[in-house]
Amino acid sequence: MTRLGVGLMSGTSVDGIDAALVQIKGCGIDSKVELLGFLTMPFAEEVRQEIFQCLDPERSNVALVCHLNFKLGYVMAEAVKEVCKQADVPLTEIDFVASHGQTVYHLPHKDGAYERSTLQIGEPAIIAYETGTTVISNFRSMDMAAGGEGAPLVPYADYVLYRNDHKGVALQNIGGIGNLTAIPKQATLDDVIAFDTGPGNMVIDELCRLLKGKPFDDGGKWAASGQVDYSLIESWMKMDYFRKEPPKSTGREQFGRQFAMKVMQDAHHLPAEDMIVTATYFTAASIADAYHHFIFPRFAIEEMIIAGGGSMNKTLLQYIQSLLPTIAVKTQEDLGFSSEAKEAVSFAILGNETLNHRPANVPKATGASEPVILGSITWGQNRF
Repeated sequence: MTRLGVGLMSGTSVDGIDAALVQIKGCGIDSKVELLGFLTMPFAEEVRQEIFQCLDPERSNVALVCHLNFKLGYVMAEAVKEVCKQADVPLTEIDFVASHGQTVYHLPHKDGAYERSTLQIGEPAIIAYETGTTVISNFRSMDMAAGGEGAPLVPYADYVLYRNDHKGVALQNIGGIGNLTAIPKQATLDDVIAFDTGPGNMVIDELCRLLKGKPFDDGGKWAASGQVDYSLIESWMKMDYFRKEPPKSTGREQFGRQFAMKVMQDAHHLPAEDMIVTATYFTAASIADAYHHFIFPRFAIEEMIIAGGGSMNKTLLQYIQSLLPTIAVKTQEDLGFSSEAKEAVSFAILGNETLNHRPANVPKATGASEPVILGSITWGQNRF
């Protein structure tokens, strides 16, 4: 069976909605995936600020979460309509939408009185009604119900798209958080190792907002003009998260605004550019450290393919290559693909597996007790 689907991703960087229109032939690990269209619909500044307020435990409230859940549903529906319009594909031809949603809190481990839990918002009923299309959402919860951390979920799609019989390949995503999928040559799905490496762009972006009044370091230009404070890197790399064995996941709760404020406190004696470059090197160091401690002792990796907004930060890429000199560091664009589209495409693949009643988590990556079918289905109304 061939399906047309739209994958939606709103990540921890809170840039906007990534929408990928894909054609998927078949299902399972041998399915064939073609990207037909992609766009990023930036959030209006008002929406971004509401999301940031929602993410802040001190400023959030249940009314805001409730309101934003529906509001983001409408924004996501517009992203679906627009990517179809640009690709000249009628909504009536779309078989499904797979929406990751906007994570507002992720608690992979019990914390005092708080149960292990995760919450992604962007009401699927709104998307389904507005597009007339069936929506798969809430991907992380079933994995957590099975004892996993609900993350990372993209390793299944990475295996479908990038496994190689001749060399070990690592997919390194650098969004707000960094995460990797390492696939040895001639791997089965059980051979895949995946986990969150730590900060991606999140700390860098927050510093740029606080110090420069801009949302990110364009191309890594500010970082390129600064000097790294290696003593701070050494201090930050002593965090317990970096020594914890996979499976593991993290998020804004650990590397968000509060950590950025710690960086500013620790580095208060440094010029702005030095703070930004030190945070940039910290991201590169945390990525390299993950490979040295948890991947290289198990198998060889010849090629790293970087996706996400971090792939556009030239200074960050240079640091990663210098810290991992035995690996060929490439971007999705080097292979003729799209760094920005990768995660949205991945969730379209996961949604297709859900519709085919097939498990799509990787228990070795998430810590789940078994493979499970991911997501909740909201059936479309076929109004168009």
